This record gives sequence, structure tokens and C-alpha cells, in this order.
Amino acid sequence: MTGEMTVAAESGGAGAARDLVGYGGAWPRLAWPNGARLAVSVNINLEEGAEWQVGDGDPASERIGEVVSVVEPGTRDMGQEQIFAYGTRAGFWRILEALRERGIPATWLCCGRAVERSPALLAALVADGHEAAVHGWRWRPHADYRSREAEAADLDRCVAVMQAAGAPRPVGFFCRGAESDWTRGLLVERGFLYTSNAFDDDLPYWDRSGERPLLVVPYALDANDMKFFHPNGFVTADAMVAYVADSLEVLLAEAERGRPRLLNLGFHLRIVGRPGRFAALTRTLDRLRALGDRIYVGTRADIARSFAASVPA
Repeated sequence: MTGEMTVAAESGGAGAARDLVGYGGAWPRLAWPNGARLAVSVNINLEEGAEWQVGDGDPASERIGEVVSVVEPGTRDMGQEQIFAYGTRAGFWRILEALRERGIPATWLCCGRAVERSPALLAALVADGHEAAVHGWRWRPHADYRSREAEAADLDRCVAVMQAAGAPRPVGFFCRGAESDWTRGLLVERGFLYTSNAFDDDLPYWDRSGERPLLVVPYALDANDMKFFHPNGFVTADAMVAYVADSLEVLLAEAERGRPRLLNLGFHLRIVGRPGRFAALTRTLDRLRALGDRIYVGTRADIARSFAASVPA
């Protein structure tokens, strides 16, 4: 593997560094487990119950929902609570059934407190053979932690709750927003296989800055149903389906030229679980099935293990 050059940042504080080169156009030689050059990762976010809510004792409620909350900070926003609750009460079962009917494996990004409140949901997705990865204790950026100890405690609490609900020990991590300066070191200490807090490549890569290498399996926010909640994003299910189709077209063409690639798709219970947006999920899943062995659809853990076997640290 070549081209992993560290480039000093022009801004961002003393000692800050950014890798703006990556593979530098010299991608590693690898094929995914079925021989395909394009891997697709389907990701479902289980966050409901872990978001900020005054009704749960937080100073303010989450602002991002079907509309931007107009309730004053410090006042309980029961409407926002119910928007999130729709995800676990209705959306979850709709999504789980769609995956089961098509035999498509997904990685579920699970907030610990959401699992603590709805452990039966985690048990159901694990029973269907999906991967459960850590999405933080709360639906919050880990960059907000002010001490290593506090972040470590929440990581451990999340893992414990997930295992108590029936999941194998998680090997993957992705939090809202960004990691802290300590996150990757904490993941290495706990034996995690990969982190996904990266938006900078179409392939996994190794972070060798810690005590041992940690695999980075990049995520993406473009082919993601959160854009239904953004004013410049998707409006209809067809808009997301078309965007994913265009992504597949470009990456398949590159894959056919021998360039390995990874496409990330992100979905949320309270967003694509709604009937008017649910078709974005089902039509996308049907498109993946129709592509057969031209693509490899696997959990993030499977993708990480496959990459690590082909491109050792």
C-alpha cells in the first residue's frame, strides 16, 4: 500500500496534521470475498432514545427532526420525542422485515442508551444475523468529551449494554460528528477491529498512529437518508434511489477497471422508516440484489476483515 503521506495543516493549531494524499492514485490490489471489486455497506442507525431530550433531563432537546424544533431550550419537546419514538415503534420493524425478505446483511450502528431502553430490538436484529456496532452511549459527537476517562466509561457502558442484550462483543465504532483526540486509542485498548469516523476515501485504510494499527472503514453522508431532513437534500424516495443508482454506476465502472471500491449507504429508523420514504430503502435493496456478484454486500466487520486479509497493516 502506498501514498499514505501526512501533510501538515495550514491551520488548526500547533501540531495539527491532515492526510490530504491517501493512496495517491495507487490503490491496493484486492477483491472482496465473492471476487467483486465493489463492496456495499448497508448501515442502519439505532439512535432513538439516546438523543438529547429535556424530558430525559437534558438542558435542551435535539433540534433536527421532521422540522427544526421551535420549542425553547429547557422546555420539554414532546413532539420531538414522538418523532424519535416512531423509529423504534414502527420504523424498526418495517426495515428489519425488508432486510430479512431480501437476505441482505446490514451493520446496525447502536447507541448504548437506545439499546438499554429497547433491548428487544437489538436481540431481534442480532437474531437475523446483522452486525451490531457501537454508535456511542448517547447520540453525540465524541469530540465533545472533555476527559479520556469520561469517554472510556461511556464506551465500556455501551459495550456492556449491547452484550447484555444479546449481541456479540462489538468490533466496530462510529459516533455522531467526530471522534475526540482519545477515541482511537480507547478503541485500540479495547480490541476494536475498526472505526468508521472518516469521510475521506472510497476504501478502508490503516491508522498506524496508536499502539497498534487500527483499521479505518470510511463512512459517508451523501447516500444517506439524513438528507431528507436537510433543505438541500432529498425530497422524494425517487431522489435518493436515483442518487444511489448514480453512485453505483460510477463505482462499478471504476471497479470494472480493476479499482477496488466501497460504497456506504446510511438509513435511520425515524427517517426511512416512514411510509413515504420507505420505498427509498426497498428500491435500493432491490437494486443491490439485482446486481448479483457484480458487487459484494457485507457487514462492516466482514468488509474490514476482508480488507485486513488482503492489505495487512
